[in-house]
Amino acid sequence: MLDFFKGYKNFAIGFGILCAVIIGIIYSVLNVEKPLPIYQPSQVDTTLVDSTIQYVRKYHKIADFSLTNQNGKTITQEDYKDKIYVADFFFTTCQTICPIMTDHMREIQKEISNDDEVMLLSHTVTPEIDDVAQLKKYAISKGVNDNKWNLVTGDKKHIYELARKSYLAVQTVGDGDEYDMIHTENFMLIDKKRQIRGFYDGTDPEAIANLIEDIKKLKREYK
Repeated sequence: MLDFFKGYKNFAIGFGILCAVIIGIIYSVLNVEKPLPIYQPSQVDTTLVDSTIQYVRKYHKIADFSLTNQNGKTITQEDYKDKIYVADFFFTTCQTICPIMTDHMREIQKEISNDDEVMLLSHTVTPEIDDVAQLKKYAISKGVNDNKWNLVTGDKKHIYELARKSYLAVQTVGDGDEYDMIHTENFMLIDKKRQIRGFYDGTDPEAIANLIEDIKKLKREYK
């Protein structure tokens, strides 16, 4: 009789261990971190997307670009190769949402100051006003770290097409020249494959906190 209970005890211990392993595996599977979405033009508010690409459902990427930063340096996609970056659109004379957006971008800059994988990129929507000297003055006043954050200007048509055909981020004015733009509060999170992985309200502190966490999450995808 004792031998019977001894055998049963061994079976119970073994079965308990097996159950614990199975539960652990199930828990691990259920708690695998889901990757961030990859946004396509068809998923974005049509007012922010050029009509020629509103139907696109896959393979969308940020196009090649060539712009000039606050130091007069030409900035291209090569400067952001193999980088995660946050992009936005602004103008230096904006007195409404831009100061808030810039403060929040500076907050992100502080978080990534020692992170070689992450950068920032701000495009002016008024390049006729925001020349290199104006961007430099603004950069100094806002505490921009030139090694982490480029404020860029350039050809208005080129910026317009980037905004509406790549970053899916601005609206059209509708009553000015062909390439007039109304920037939005959107911050875009771009991955190392030049894909859009998130949109965030650049005026909302909670959204900025989520963006910072999503940068960390995106980095884990590359581990």
